[in-house]
Amino acid sequence: MRAGFRHLRLAGTALAVATLLTLVLPAGVQADQAGPAAAALGGPAAAWFGGPAAAWFDGPAAITLSSSAPGTLNGAFVALGDSFAAGDLIPRSPSGTPAGCLRSSHSYGADAAAALGMTRYVNAACTGATTADMTRPQSVLLGTNPPQLSFLAPDDSVVTLTIGGDDIGFLGILQTCARLGLTDLFGDPCQRHYTAGGTDQLVAAINAAAPKVAAALRQIRALAPRARVLLVGYPDILPGTGDGCWPLVPFALGDVPYLNRIELDANQMLATTAQADGVTFVDTYTATIGHDACQPASVKDVEALIPASPAYPFHPNQRGQQVMADQVLAALAG
Repeated sequence: MRAGFRHLRLAGTALAVATLLTLVLPAGVQADQAGPAAAALGGPAAAWFGGPAAAWFDGPAAITLSSSAPGTLNGAFVALGDSFAAGDLIPRSPSGTPAGCLRSSHSYGADAAAALGMTRYVNAACTGATTADMTRPQSVLLGTNPPQLSFLAPDDSVVTLTIGGDDIGFLGILQTCARLGLTDLFGDPCQRHYTAGGTDQLVAAINAAAPKVAAALRQIRALAPRARVLLVGYPDILPGTGDGCWPLVPFALGDVPYLNRIELDANQMLATTAQADGVTFVDTYTATIGHDACQPASVKDVEALIPASPAYPFHPNQRGQQVMADQVLAALAG
């Protein structure tokens, strides 16, 4: 009986969630994105750049960090990658230009560079970036981000990269699974959708992204030969066990463990690629287990559909970015 009432309550909120999905998760894609999950910043997102947010638009991607600790590395710390590296909507965000990249002054790269006492930090990361945007301009709201590799220099000391999620189709996967979840809340419609025909399309996309990530790593090493290069993985977004926390995480109950496995596969691909190319892989998933989007606000490192603290949905909040920075620092010390 209790299960029946629970199912009725879940079904009764489905229409509200459908409305939230159209408001929070953008429906379009960037014009220059190769993958189906490119972040579109039109529609409701445009409102983020009005009001107080406009005061956060404060200059170029290269900044000078204030720190009482003396710099121990002479070159720059350069952060490359997608929204997980940019620090979407975490104060202060948007920071730097173009504003549509949604860079934060408290991304994991900025926090790690400050902890190291480095005075030169360059955040080239941009929301929705794929591996293709390492070598081509990326059009975003209010401007164009230059090819990210153009920010590198021969004397750079540290280069971090988080990439691959948008090659796989991160945002499009969220949109598809959330909408399918409304049709079968207690099943696994998303898994059935992506595995129809006997081939898991998401696993195939992960495998297809691997050589692209490897090519980006080789180019980074060629352009910044003195730098310590770190490929930084993705934090724990969804719980590994249980039914999730619908509607805060609006996926069908059977799809939550499936999507968690897909993230694990993506991180494993990054780890394997890094090892093959002689680059350090930074595991941020393990440190954030138990701090996923379904946890209480005081515990979570990743936000849900409706964020409890400033951050883009299904992305790390400021605490999560600091945890990621801690893992970067530990890797550099190792």
